Amino acid sequence: MLGTLLIVSGPSGSGKTTLCRRAEKDGLTAYSISCTTRQPRPGEQDGVDYHFLTPEVFAAKVAAGEFLEHATVHGNSYGTLKSDIIDLLQAGKNVVMDIDVQGAASIRACDDATIRRAYADVYIHVPADELEARLRGRQTDAEEVILLRLRNAAEEDARMGEYEYALVSADRESDYSRFSALLTALGMRTPLR
Repeated sequence: MLGTLLIVSGPSGSGKTTLCRRAEKDGLTAYSISCTTRQPRPGEQDGVDYHFLTPEVFAAKVAAGEFLEHATVHGNSYGTLKSDIIDLLQAGKNVVMDIDVQGAASIRACDDATIRRAYADVYIHVPADELEARLRGRQTDAEEVILLRLRNAAEEDARMGEYEYALVSADRESDYSRFSALLTALGMRTPLR
């Protein structure tokens, strides 16, 4: 059976990264190692945390169409190799990817038959007042950063209708229960769709 590729999007503070990491820790999904042009941080290992590439090698892979998705953030490039994802899916592994709405649109438009058969996506929505409380509760960001994240969240929420599933966030445990149930249900899709 082909694994599921579940794309998970949502604003900063929605808990999407926590959901993805917990699912991987619990053995529900496999982890895909991304590529980046940034320098390794202390303790990071090539091939474990990231595939650390030179900008020239990264650009060559972009030109060759080797990335499922890629973006430049804060001057560094990041991307996911299509071959890595396909290998995991063909081995029957589920893969979750925490991707922004632009990246999700890019993957949704992918014409690879394996990716299209395995693809599903979910948007993690947090009502605006709850999201603001979460962002302020972190006590890690300046006021202007919080306001920017809230404006970005409103723009991202406007694209929620592009997703097959929406999970309206409540609390960590109920969110994870519904997220893992979605992964289980997606694993029961018939192979002939």
